[in-house]
Amino acid sequence: MLWHIGNTTVRSPYRLRDALRVLRGSEFNGNLSGRSQENAFAELLHNEEVLHAPRVQLGKDASDLGRKWRSALTQLGFITPKLTNKLGAGIVDPSLLPITNSIESLSGRPYEITPNGYRLIEANVVTAQQESFLRSLVSYRVPSVLERKRRKEIAPFSPLQFVLKVLQGLESIGEEGKLSFQEFAFFVQTASPEDCYEKIVDSILSFRTLRMENKGSVRIFERPYYVEISSRLGIEPGTLNDYADLSFRYLKATGLFQSLGKGISVHPSRARTASLLSSVEVVDIPGEKYLSSIWMGAELPTDNKENSYFVVQGLIQSLNEKGQEIPDVSEDTPYEKIENLRHELEHRALQLAEIEYAETQSESVDEIYAWIEAIVNKGQARTENGEFVRVPKGEMPAYLEWIIWRSFLAINSLTNEPWECRRFNIDQDFLPISCAPGGGPDMIFEFSNAVIVVEVTLTSSSRQEAAEGEPVRRHVAKYVEESKKPVYGLFLAISIDSNTAHTFRSGDWYLKDDRKIALDIVPMTLRDFSKFLISGKKDLSSMPDRLESLLIQCRAKANQEAPSWKQSINELVEQHSSKF
Repeated sequence: MLWHIGNTTVRSPYRLRDALRVLRGSEFNGNLSGRSQENAFAELLHNEEVLHAPRVQLGKDASDLGRKWRSALTQLGFITPKLTNKLGAGIVDPSLLPITNSIESLSGRPYEITPNGYRLIEANVVTAQQESFLRSLVSYRVPSVLERKRRKEIAPFSPLQFVLKVLQGLESIGEEGKLSFQEFAFFVQTASPEDCYEKIVDSILSFRTLRMENKGSVRIFERPYYVEISSRLGIEPGTLNDYADLSFRYLKATGLFQSLGKGISVHPSRARTASLLSSVEVVDIPGEKYLSSIWMGAELPTDNKENSYFVVQGLIQSLNEKGQEIPDVSEDTPYEKIENLRHELEHRALQLAEIEYAETQSESVDEIYAWIEAIVNKGQARTENGEFVRVPKGEMPAYLEWIIWRSFLAINSLTNEPWECRRFNIDQDFLPISCAPGGGPDMIFEFSNAVIVVEVTLTSSSRQEAAEGEPVRRHVAKYVEESKKPVYGLFLAISIDSNTAHTFRSGDWYLKDDRKIALDIVPMTLRDFSKFLISGKKDLSSMPDRLESLLIQCRAKANQEAPSWKQSINELVEQHSSKF
């Protein structure tokens, strides 16, 4: 057997929230049946930048994409499926239809947003979004009534709890509670609770030992595993990696897990929650109860006051060990206050981890440089140590913001907190899960002597000026008006269109009271920015002054025609970079 969590079309779980938000505000909520509706839904997702589908722009049919996104939302219980009496045409048994009438917010129409779907939509912070995914995956079974395939191959089981129990099995014999990517691909996603846990753990340990013995030639060592397992399952070898990557993403979207190298482990701040979940007895859920559970979102151990208190105690202990003075809380404290404190402490733990992450970025300039190159190359680049970094498909805009944020963290002289610098969300691995929302700049970096407002884009040609010219100037103007420090705008793109440069040359902006203020905005290519960054890696403390000096000199050349100004910016970057 071979299982996976989620849908291979939507590899980033957090994008499901974006799709739900679009669906809620459209005519398709409860009205998504038929090819024309599926195609229109795909067009809407494309136009709202939830997915990138060039064929939509060409007027070609994209109904398959609409179906796949609809299926992804259905599988996780964020929208209802279609119930039908036509044999094979529906997803689940039509006799389950009454369940839709027992949930107040549901009308019984197919493909309408469920209570847990609305919970995800309303979750504005990452921890709340993760709780929605956790409630979904606690209910999620493989196989389930929402699947046509494999319904009779194995007894339904919870992939989430299965993974937790395998990790628990490793820890029980003194091994580190982690799963490497290959261990998961070879021995976990190809098994179920019907297999002996001891046997699964033994296979993982044997693989670990042999892999260590083959250090230096691990790819050659792993090759027979890919061949044998894929041949036995009748799949392509690459499918093992595709499914493992997908399941890792959805497991981490619960907040319970973190990346450990290329593998996963339980996140320390969620260890007690994970322990409670793994100890719950998993029972088969009949079709009607399964739909109710996954649509409403499963009950969590922390919905119980005693368990919530137990988790809070662990968080207090962990934060106290990190030097945070967190007063204890009494068992008599009302449940609502305990829950509020739990969310607050989990948020504080993530902020502390982000501070530690920010402090390590000065040691990662070469890796940051490679990531920028990967974006310029629109895919991947090789680091100094020979490894490749790859931008996940469909996530280029978010990764562009993320790597520029890391670039400024590496300079290590910021006076605002790392989470105050970014307007996009990150997960517990500090990876981007969305782009910065509209209505403000992508990033704001404050140094002791200046504020730098950064905007990034992947657009090019004249579309660049149309999309960015007015918003960038407006965002920079807001900070010029409010800040007592000099404010500079830095506009970064793979290439700078001359019309964009022309717009930023004067950069004047009129306030509501008709006062005119000057804007110092510099358009710069990503390659020039990365060249400047890498030139200062041996003396990052000098970078704030160097960057301000570069921006001032670039602005001094803004009286030139746009093409000449772009050339001057490039030459100034070369001059500044060659000095170091």
